[in-house]
Amino acid sequence: MNRRALLFGVFFFLITVFLFPQDNKNPRLFLIPEAPRPGEPVTVILQGEDAQSAGLQAVLLRGQDRFSKAAFFDCDLGEGKSIKAALLAVPSTVLPGEASVRVERGKAGEEAAFLAEKPLGIARRDFASETITLNESLTRIRTESDPQKTAEAEQVWAIFNRTGNSILAEGYFRAPVDSTRRTSHFGDRRVFRYSSGKTGTSIHAGVDYGVPKGTRVNACAAGKVVLARNRIVTGNSVILEHLPGVYSLYYHLDSIACREGQILAAGEMLGLSGATGLATGPHLHWEIRVSGENTDPDTFISRPVLDKKTILEIIK
Repeated sequence: MNRRALLFGVFFFLITVFLFPQDNKNPRLFLIPEAPRPGEPVTVILQGEDAQSAGLQAVLLRGQDRFSKAAFFDCDLGEGKSIKAALLAVPSTVLPGEASVRVERGKAGEEAAFLAEKPLGIARRDFASETITLNESLTRIRTESDPQKTAEAEQVWAIFNRTGNSILAEGYFRAPVDSTRRTSHFGDRRVFRYSSGKTGTSIHAGVDYGVPKGTRVNACAAGKVVLARNRIVTGNSVILEHLPGVYSLYYHLDSIACREGQILAAGEMLGLSGATGLATGPHLHWEIRVSGENTDPDTFISRPVLDKKTILEIIK
C-alpha cells in the first residue's frame, strides 16, 4: 500500500468514527419475528444511546395507516446488558403485505420525533366464521345500553392501556385448562342472530374452551391479579398482568378463587369455569391482550414473547 492510500484510509476511518459513531449512538432496531401473521405479537428491541430516552413508543404502520402502538420498557438481559423492549401486536384485521415498525419519541399533544424504522412483512392468515343465536335475555345484554356496562368497559380499557416495568413471567405460557376441546377460536368472524330478528357482528378476541361447569381454571403464567369481579357482559372475570402491557383474561367463570393485588404462580388456580354473563353455555373464554390489542393466545404457548437468550444472540 502506498503512502497516499494509507493516509486516505486513516482519514476515512477517523471521519467514520468521529462523525458517524454507529455502534454507540445510532439506535439499532430488531424485530422478533420479522414476518408475523395477523393476531400475533412482535417483540421490538431498541439498542443504543438514544434508546435511553423516555417517552419512546413503537408503532406498526403502513403508509399513513397506524395499526397499533406499544410503549417501551427496560429489560435487563443479564451479562451486564440491558435494552429497551416493546411488545407490539399485529391486529387480526390487518391485511397481509409489507408494513413497518417505527420508533417515535414525544409527549402527548406534541409532534412525535422519528427515531428509527424497520420493515415488517405481514403474512397471510385466514379466519373462520360462525353464527351465534342469542335468546331474549342475552340479546338485551349485548344490545341494550347500560351505564354500568359502560363503566365496566372503561375500567378494563384503563387496565389495558397501562404499561409498567414489571416482568413477572418469562418463557412459555400454558393453557389455562387441561381440556383441548375448543368451541371457538381466536379471530373467528362472528354473526350474532338476535331474538328480534336483527343481527350484529364482532371478531372473537380469544379462545373458548368447551369445558363443564366447575372445571379448574389456572393462571397461564405468573402474574398479578388486576381485576377479579363480576361484570355484566363477561360474568365472573379475572385479569392477570404478566409483562408490561401484557394481560391474560378469564371470562364467564362460575366462581373466582383469587383477589385483586394477589400474585399467582404459573398453574395456580384462579377460579372455576361456568356460564355467567353473555354465555350460551358452560365454557372458558381465555384471551390475551398486548398493549390493548387482542392477540392469539397460542402464540404465547408456542414461543416466549420475551426470550432473553434469543435477544442476546441477536444483539451480539
